[in-house]
Amino acid sequence: MSSSGSFAGVDEIHAYLIDQLNSALRRPGMFSQGDAALRMLIDHLLFVECQPEAWAEEQRAWASRGAWTSTGVAGLFQEVMPGGYSQHCVASVYAEFAHRRGWLRPDHLLPADEHHALRAGVRPWAQADRSWADVISQFGPPSILFGGTSPLYGKTLGYLSEDPHEPMVFFHLWNGSAPAPESTWPELEEPVLLAVRFADAPFHEAFTFTPEGQRRRPEPDSLCR
Repeated sequence: MSSSGSFAGVDEIHAYLIDQLNSALRRPGMFSQGDAALRMLIDHLLFVECQPEAWAEEQRAWASRGAWTSTGVAGLFQEVMPGGYSQHCVASVYAEFAHRRGWLRPDHLLPADEHHALRAGVRPWAQADRSWADVISQFGPPSILFGGTSPLYGKTLGYLSEDPHEPMVFFHLWNGSAPAPESTWPELEEPVLLAVRFADAPFHEAFTFTPEGQRRRPEPDSLCR
């Protein structure tokens, strides 16, 4: 027991966990390897909200979209992203659940008409190679940035509409794999766009790859090595 004999109330605990979850979504590598911290925070939040069954329901929903396997979300990104999956990619999927639960705290929301225009035009726009700067120039700053602001590292940009029924749109950017003695890193001056992903589509249909993203997709046989 604390020396004062008092403890944080339920509302304070709930608010604290939401703050921690939003920090972990933005900088997942600072909290844990893989998605352990995100899963723990979600588990605690659902316990406080007396809805622990919601996580199993979400996993079933992800599985129905092809976004959940025995290796979780990470294994699926490993199939489509170069150098294995990145934590910011995985965090973006967890953010979809946080958004639906009302936990996500975006930096800002796009007006409904701007978000609609983004959704309508982004697939043909992504048929050409694009950089981080190109995304910001075309669509403005993201609603939420998964990963740091350094150009040395990959990241995911998420865009949300003021209309809560509109799906999130994600831009997955890459700047080489993890540093290694035999590799040149970073490979580029700033991250390049590999794919745009829509949150409301089956996982393997959700991606629109840029030409660079298509060139860098893992070879199927490399996933078994």
